[in-house]
Amino acid sequence: MSGADDVHGDVTVDTIDLASELSGAEGRASSADLAEYALRLGDDALILAQQLSGWIARAPELEEDVALANIALDLLGHARSLLRFAGTWDGRSEDDLAYLRDEVEFRSAWLFEQPNGDFAHTIARQLAASVYMFELYSALSASSDPTIAAVAAKAVKEVDYHRDHAVQWTLRLGDGTDESHRRMAVAVQDVWPYVAELFEDDELIDRLGTAAVRPSTLRPRFDEVIDEVLREATLEVPDVPPAMGRGRTGGHFPTLGYLLAEMQVLARQHPGATW
Repeated sequence: MSGADDVHGDVTVDTIDLASELSGAEGRASSADLAEYALRLGDDALILAQQLSGWIARAPELEEDVALANIALDLLGHARSLLRFAGTWDGRSEDDLAYLRDEVEFRSAWLFEQPNGDFAHTIARQLAASVYMFELYSALSASSDPTIAAVAAKAVKEVDYHRDHAVQWTLRLGDGTDESHRRMAVAVQDVWPYVAELFEDDELIDRLGTAAVRPSTLRPRFDEVIDEVLREATLEVPDVPPAMGRGRTGGHFPTLGYLLAEMQVLARQHPGATW
């Protein structure tokens, strides 16, 4: 990771700048369906950013405090862009959507809602999330909606770094000591039931057509990348039944409520405050 932080910092600023660029008329959602789709993508990024920020001052290495904070900032930039775009449909701001929605109004998938656990669990979650997001944003760069395409084209550059970071840690832990291998194997086993939800198609995707990406089409490439990484890390892809995740329709993993309570408390206690 030598030198990665300097390069990565410039990309983070670019992503946050994009959120400001999307405030004009050219970034307006053209339908309720498109706004709902942007909410899904934005909520995934927002919740994962909040999870990763919990490692600041707690990571196993000082450099990891910086790396995970940078990844969280990138994801926050993606979330800002997408939530701002979603809010153009009904007049809500990105802050309204982040801080003033209740749990059932969020659309994040269960994978992103999984608690940090130990460092191996965070890396297993990050491996699945970043490989999925890389394939998703790569495909969405060709979206027929210009705003979604612009966000995706920017986001995929950061997610490429996130994916590399997760892969390197998976290899380091999986093919490391007996203890690191054991922990990483347990982590992958625990995280994998929540992967299937990411690739489920539904009627919203059908209605959006070329503005969105059909999730099921991303699964083959995701599996190909994951198989290669886990094989090199001397780990196995778990054979586990999928969890019945309902995040896209407002049914969430139990820990999300606690995360939102912490994230939203200041905005709700002091509505409209500025500083």
